[in-house]
Amino acid sequence: MKGKTKIERKSVDDYLEIGCGRCKFGGTPDCKVHSWQAQLKSLRKIALESGLQEEIKWGVPCYTLDGQNVFTVAAFKDYCSVSFFKGALLKDPSSLLTKPGEDSQATRQLRVTDLAGIKKIQKQIKGFMKQAIELERSGKKIDFKAKDELVYPEELLAILKKDKELESAFEALTPGRKRSYILHIGGAKQSETRRSRVEKCRAKILAGKGFNEY
Repeated sequence: MKGKTKIERKSVDDYLEIGCGRCKFGGTPDCKVHSWQAQLKSLRKIALESGLQEEIKWGVPCYTLDGQNVFTVAAFKDYCSVSFFKGALLKDPSSLLTKPGEDSQATRQLRVTDLAGIKKIQKQIKGFMKQAIELERSGKKIDFKAKDELVYPEELLAILKKDKELESAFEALTPGRKRSYILHIGGAKQSETRRSRVEKCRAKILAGKGFNEY
């Protein structure tokens, strides 16, 4: 099969060396991961102290408890972040957490830009991680108020059932991002076109982006 060779990232060391691969700059000196090396390594050190399992999911470091996602560490254009999957349930008296998107119901990000900033709030970072672990152990769930409003096209459901990697990535999206794909895919009149749209959106979904994000 001809085309761009996929770079496999088996560990966080691979991620730090070649990037996440979520854009065309993956594996090149222009990858944003290379702009945040010191910050990512500092956040990784704190994450590992939590005792969680370190994995690579969706191209970025993900920390799990008994197979359940607790938080990720990642580089963006303007900042690095620790993203908590159940962040909406975390106590945040200093308002350090941010919604990654307007429609985000569950995920919350802790954004940092420099090592001094990480050091300054290191205690709070560890506190959020501890809270997140305790939440996961408690089994508490997020009440997704908008989830029942999302009607998945049959073609999307069929593909997600067969493609477990895509299913996991799709379910990890914010409700707003899910809605953007559902509207785009479901807007096609022909079933074949709907299936084609799912396949064309696969890379973006795995990258954690909405249909209109680049």
